[in-house]
Amino acid sequence: MRAIKQLVRFGWEQALSCLFPVVIFASLAVTQILPLSFLPRYDWLLLIFLLMQWGMIRSGLETRDELKVITLFHLIGFALEIFKVHMGSWSYPEEGYSKIFGVPLYSGFMYASVASYLCQAWRRLKVDLVKWPPFLAVVPLAAAIYLNFFTHHYWADVRWWLSALVIIVFYRSWVTYEVGRTRYRMPLVFSFVLIGFFIWIAENIATFFGAWEYPNQTNAWSLVHLGKVSSWLLLVIVSFLIVATLKQVKGKMAQG
Repeated sequence: MRAIKQLVRFGWEQALSCLFPVVIFASLAVTQILPLSFLPRYDWLLLIFLLMQWGMIRSGLETRDELKVITLFHLIGFALEIFKVHMGSWSYPEEGYSKIFGVPLYSGFMYASVASYLCQAWRRLKVDLVKWPPFLAVVPLAAAIYLNFFTHHYWADVRWWLSALVIIVFYRSWVTYEVGRTRYRMPLVFSFVLIGFFIWIAENIATFFGAWEYPNQTNAWSLVHLGKVSSWLLLVIVSFLIVATLKQVKGKMAQG
């Protein structure tokens, strides 16, 4: 019985941490179904997400420090979007005033929502890291993973080598979290896989509601290839490494 209660508590904390992604999915669905006036759909989505971000800060659901992290992910994600759209990996076929180089500004919020989830889950579940690797190993690895999203179009795709390197670097690392005053732990690499898989599910929902479009979805929607899980897994790792590094830097500054 206690195990069920703990699972419900864990699920509730996770649901609260996913508030921003839920708003994104709901907005995608509503704007796809309802007729819109005055502005194109992409622009309405941008306004909704900006209002949501403002509301989360005003209500205290997100802190100003977390907003800084989320803004960083806006920039990282938007830069990746511009490049990938230019290379034809996916597209945003609808019209919009807020499109730059074919990419609507709202797209940055989809990356930022991952950072929002990580920051909120970190705070709500009192996440702590055990045997975290040295800074000099973490930062170059995150940079190499991010750069591979660009360079594989011109050079070899080394994602599997990078995935193997992640296992080597983090095989001794654990993440601990608290549910109902009881602490649990999980291998860090396994948590990467879980988050990456659930983001792949979210990606299928997002493409179904027209957030963006892969070349094989031009005529009719189809399931996103399972191989995309590896891409999201690596992106989650970059996200987690950035959040974890910033959290550790802030923690050391507070102690100092």
